[in-house]
Amino acid sequence: MSLLNPSKGWRSSSSRLLALYSFLFVAWSGILMGVLYWEVTDYLSTLARHSLMQRQHLFSRFQGDQLVDALKASTTFDMRSVDAFGLFDSQKQPLMGPINSIPPNLLMDGQIHQLSTCIDSDDPSLPHNSCDAVAMQTHDGRWLLLVRDNGSLFAVTTIIWHALLWAISLTILPGAAGWHLLRRRPLRRIRRIQTSVEAIVAGDMARRLPVSNRRDELDMLAVIVNAMLERIEKLMNEVKGVCDNIAHDLRTPLTRLRAQLYRIQQQSPEESVQAEQMGQVIAEADALMARFRGLLRISELEDRQRRSAFVELDPRHLLKELYDFYLPMAEENQLTLELQRAPQLPWLTGDRALLFEALANLLSNALKFTPVGGTVTLIARTDGTSTFIEIQDSGPGIPEIEREKVFQRFYRCADGSSQTGFGLGLSIVAAIVNLHGFKLQIGTSPSGGASLVLECRQVTELV
Repeated sequence: MSLLNPSKGWRSSSSRLLALYSFLFVAWSGILMGVLYWEVTDYLSTLARHSLMQRQHLFSRFQGDQLVDALKASTTFDMRSVDAFGLFDSQKQPLMGPINSIPPNLLMDGQIHQLSTCIDSDDPSLPHNSCDAVAMQTHDGRWLLLVRDNGSLFAVTTIIWHALLWAISLTILPGAAGWHLLRRRPLRRIRRIQTSVEAIVAGDMARRLPVSNRRDELDMLAVIVNAMLERIEKLMNEVKGVCDNIAHDLRTPLTRLRAQLYRIQQQSPEESVQAEQMGQVIAEADALMARFRGLLRISELEDRQRRSAFVELDPRHLLKELYDFYLPMAEENQLTLELQRAPQLPWLTGDRALLFEALANLLSNALKFTPVGGTVTLIARTDGTSTFIEIQDSGPGIPEIEREKVFQRFYRCADGSSQTGFGLGLSIVAAIVNLHGFKLQIGTSPSGGASLVLECRQVTELV
């Protein structure tokens, strides 16, 4: 069972809601900023035009030397970088004022026009960017050019931009901090729930989801799931109890039946038809009793109390003992058995006898299904935290479609193999693996046969 990783906080509902809120806030702030900027720009533009029109109306009242005196007096109150003027003769030659030339793109019609490039001058104090300008002819035939810079007035819009950007920043930063703080507590609870679920998936049906004192939505869901788990555990225990009782109760009458059949066989004449038939019946009885013993063995392994026998053990010694035990069998079947161990392996925590039984079952299967002249390799390696024990063979392998089914009770691959068995060996292996909290994967070996990898995740320090 693959569970989602709760460490990815952006997947949580609170993270998504906060992200949506932030997006909507930024979007509405952008709209507000645009509307405010447009309104202020329009207002300031109108204000600048009215101010320029008032100056135009004021200077149009003066003539001759009075106009010169009025222009000189205006320089005392005007800001040179905002307001500027230039007085030209009828031939448009400069007479006075900081402006020495009339912009070529300005219409000389007495109307206010907006210019993208105002005055081409080396004087940095004169308006150079966007401005409003008007050129009017006086009564004596001279030309008066009045200019008002838009940039200084529109600096208010820059202030507005900065204020809105600061407002967004001061909202997003606390929002991000709040997002981080708000998601931590739910994620901690989700991690505790995930830990409980993983234990339940591993076979600990007595485990329940944690419930806090908040009684919020997560607690309501946990209570519902816990009630469902209690019902499932009860039903499973009832079914398991019935199966175990049947297997246990039938073992005694089957033993008596076999004893009676053996007695009849001994009383029958040797090499008679009756003796041969009794032998076949006894073999079937032995097979049936073996099935019941396998079922009881699996039921015993599924009991979590077997963890009381767990100890720390060195896997190198276990693998060497396994190799020495099955080497004669491999040589007898004309097979090559190899052992490849890393120089150092982490110690394991588990039941040594059960681990030997599981690995022996896997290794005996590899030897059983590998043809004469083949090779079976027992490999042990580590990635620093986990130990991987792999058994590779050069046999026919296990089809990918059947790799999940082989761990089911009484299941046998439909490959026409002549090998006998009850289909309980890998079920026992799976029970031992689940008891230890390990992981067993089936793949394909480099030679095309089967590859069974036991990942031992419960480890201690290196030796």
